[in-house]
Amino acid sequence: MEAQAAGHRLDRFVAQALPDLSRSFVQHLIAAGQVLVNAQAVRPSHALRHGDLVSVTVPPAQPVALVPEAIPLHVVYEDADVVVVEKPAGMVVHPAPGHPNGTLVNALLARYPDMQVGGDLRPGIVHRLDAGTSGLLVVARHDQALRHLTALQHARQMRKIYLAVAEGRFKQAEGLIDAPVGRHPHDRLRMAVTPTGREARTHYRVCEELGNYTLLELRLETGRTHQIRVHLQHLGRPILGDPLYGVRKGRPTFGLERQFLHAHCLGFQLLDGSWREFTSPLPADLQAVLVKLRAMRTA
Repeated sequence: MEAQAAGHRLDRFVAQALPDLSRSFVQHLIAAGQVLVNAQAVRPSHALRHGDLVSVTVPPAQPVALVPEAIPLHVVYEDADVVVVEKPAGMVVHPAPGHPNGTLVNALLARYPDMQVGGDLRPGIVHRLDAGTSGLLVVARHDQALRHLTALQHARQMRKIYLAVAEGRFKQAEGLIDAPVGRHPHDRLRMAVTPTGREARTHYRVCEELGNYTLLELRLETGRTHQIRVHLQHLGRPILGDPLYGVRKGRPTFGLERQFLHAHCLGFQLLDGSWREFTSPLPADLQAVLVKLRAMRTA
């Protein structure tokens, strides 16, 4: 990947670009020569310059036993089939290189010890949120529920609405971003709008104009990796604070340490046929940014 964070430490840049990897794991990769700058091994504290080419080699994940961990969970809804949780920003959904524990899956197994679903390291996980994204997730408690939720998702019968603040303003109050998303042609660590990508459709609605920023409501019709983040960057309206698709040197983040993206609403059909819909308010760090933006607008 081409470094776009001139002046940043190498370990910090890589940890932000690959949010599934902890900073300590990134430092271990650097020490092992798995992270190169312009094909050269450097120290974790190496300051990047504009145009530097950073390459990262992540070794294959070793088999990890799932360990229940008594991590606090905010459960919005539960029954014998499914659990709806509110994931905080910073929490990884399932074990991955650099995150063998401390994940949402570890916390769920401690609370629901019988939830060995699917036979892998992602028991019951139907969809995921990036580590830096907060909000609502539904998890299956048994295989039948997993099949049910997976079928709903494939049929596009789950309602997923996000709130985001994007840089810039929108000419239209609402619209549809219909652009295929796939692996970036030159950077395997990122996604991009590309002709060879998979169909991706995001509906947006302007909720509030905040000077040179816009509060948006976004509804996913498809669920590609990083879809909202990629689609808004494609429009030239990246998400405020996005470390991978938005942040550039000199752009303000208003103290935000992650992307302003929150899974606000989640609706789906339960196994008994009833429709349920859940909402999650903006967490405190995102609310604080809105307060600052509104104050700037009225100043």
